[in-house]
Amino acid sequence: MNAPASTSMLRALAPGHRTMLLGTAREVSFPQGSRLFEEGGRADRFWVVRSGVVDLDLHVPGRRAAVIESLGHDDLLGWSWLYGPHVWRLGAGAATPVRAHEFDAAAVRDLFRRDPAFGLAVSQWVGEVVADRLHAARSRLLELYGPTAASAWTE
Repeated sequence: MNAPASTSMLRALAPGHRTMLLGTAREVSFPQGSRLFEEGGRADRFWVVRSGVVDLDLHVPGRRAAVIESLGHDDLLGWSWLYGPHVWRLGAGAATPVRAHEFDAAAVRDLFRRDPAFGLAVSQWVGEVVADRLHAARSRLLELYGPTAASAWTE
């Protein structure tokens, strides 16, 4: 649940870039059970979790949404804002009360245009997070729906 060193904003971004990004943040809170975004919705913001747990889920036709990963302190929540067409690839819900830094995606992308080194640093950080999330999603789906999961459902 806690961000690996490579995907933690505090470790991934140089102090100046981290300060620049945090300068655009606002503090937000979400009560337990609230939905932060839905798969297929417009991705116009992102968060870095300060406290609490957020579950990322994937719609599975004919079944309850599958929780792919749980995010906590210092984890990036949301990457679809960076890559067109800026649509959420997963859904997210607060598993506990959550406090986070919220970032307006358009404002951050504007900073990219003004400071390409900042844009490169943030893009690399987000790319590492995406790679980790894809690996986690694959592993979780194999746990849930792979051949050994199928036999566990019938035993």
